[in-house]
Amino acid sequence: MAALLTWNDWNAQPGGHSGSLVHGTPGARGPARRPPEGTRKRVARCAGTAGPLLAGRPGSFANATIASDFDPSRGKPPKPKIAIVTCADPRLTDIEQMLGLAHADVDMIRNFGTVIDDDAARSLVLSTRLLGTQEIMIINHTDCGMLRFVDNELEDRLRKETGRAPIAPARFYSFTDAEANTKEQIQKARSHPWIAPEIPVRGFVYDVSTGRLKEVFP
Repeated sequence: MAALLTWNDWNAQPGGHSGSLVHGTPGARGPARRPPEGTRKRVARCAGTAGPLLAGRPGSFANATIASDFDPSRGKPPKPKIAIVTCADPRLTDIEQMLGLAHADVDMIRNFGTVIDDDAARSLVLSTRLLGTQEIMIINHTDCGMLRFVDNELEDRLRKETGRAPIAPARFYSFTDAEANTKEQIQKARSHPWIAPEIPVRGFVYDVSTGRLKEVFP
């Protein structure tokens, strides 16, 4: 039996988390997008005098700088049109743009493996019943890290490494086929009694190498 890959092993392999999607160019890959030139200059100026603050807390310092250009209209109550359940993989971070959707139109629900578990179901019920979303999209993807291990093997390894057997998580939801997994999640969402039957639930597999979506039918 092959040894279990660690996340670092996976990242080091060809096709791991390398590069990023190019904004507005479906299927293209390239360097990560950079902030606007003016923002980069302000951060650079502040960085020259920040000393330990920037090194110790880069996130909070960058936020304080970039927030000076914040649009207050973004604080209005959300009115999303579609709920998307997708993976936490960073390569799907710009999935709204790849679909031609505005951020305000999407209620984004992300977890490892694009799973309709208790928490995702809770989010979909709230999204459709309280926020008014009218459609659900489930977007799995190729080269998912959840394809690279088996639940019980990982559990055994973690028990041996830690000497403990916690009660949660009950499952990691690894899978062997992205399309089959997507079909299963569609069925879970459609069968929930609190998600109205008139809400369409569609499933897709996103190809991280081309930027294209392939619809999956249950």
